[in-house]
Amino acid sequence: MRLVYLGTPEAAVAPLRALAAAGHTIELVVSQPDRKRGRGSALVPSPVKQAAVELGLPVTDSVDDVLNTTAELGVVVAFGRLIKPHLLATMPYVNIHFSLLPRWRGAAPVERAILAGDIETGCCLMALEEGLDTGPVYRRVVTPIDASESAADLRTRLVSIGSTMLVEALVDGFRSLGSPAPQSGEPTHAAKLRAEEFHIDWSQSVATVHATVRLGQAWTTFRGKRIKILQGAPSRVTCELSAQVAPVFPGAIDGTNIRCADGWIELITVQPEGKPPMPAAAWLNGARPASGELLGIPT
Repeated sequence: MRLVYLGTPEAAVAPLRALAAAGHTIELVVSQPDRKRGRGSALVPSPVKQAAVELGLPVTDSVDDVLNTTAELGVVVAFGRLIKPHLLATMPYVNIHFSLLPRWRGAAPVERAILAGDIETGCCLMALEEGLDTGPVYRRVVTPIDASESAADLRTRLVSIGSTMLVEALVDGFRSLGSPAPQSGEPTHAAKLRAEEFHIDWSQSVATVHATVRLGQAWTTFRGKRIKILQGAPSRVTCELSAQVAPVFPGAIDGTNIRCADGWIELITVQPEGKPPMPAAAWLNGARPASGELLGIPT
């Protein structure tokens, strides 16, 4: 098929490569403008733009350039902007969404599924329309969420599932797409995460704290400085501190284990402010918390 492809982040690279490998003619790739990323002032192209250049595909940051193509279908994956009605009127568009619609419509379906404690999620290939992720669904694939799976790992799996689903759905062009089915069920909204949602509240349950850690950007404080909790797990040991101190406060430290409302989280990998990631045990050996010191309590 003759396609245009609209996508921006790393999650949208694999579907683009899969379409190119399947032999589709990608007349144009549209991605968000180059932005300053990380340190320095140099503009950096999006991951999708970089991939398009590597593949030798024409790429633009102007969505209206789609109007100058002869494409039969638009494919949208994590583009980052709604497609306006005047573009939707020119050709059909399909979108890969990383949830089981209508659950988790919006910008952060993977993270919201983890925070909500969902035991399964999936990918949907839907027809794009003006509403936010409201279109009827051509195909869906369901997959379980492992209780220890990080958002990054889950997203990687979903990208692979979605890429395969997309190529299979277009193997015979429009004929293999079939007719989409309307979404059914109670919609939920996957709003973009706010910065404060990555802040660990040790007075919450182990399950809630662990879900926050699994997002990949969780943080707490120690002696007035931030420390990122990059990896952790519900503790499988009985901590000695619980038998020595009454009461044991949220944020209490016992070895590499930190007290939550109903149990303990074992810290595995952390990143102290201004330092590289390191094993939690190495950080604690250097920090030498005093008896009674807590994580997450301002000094």
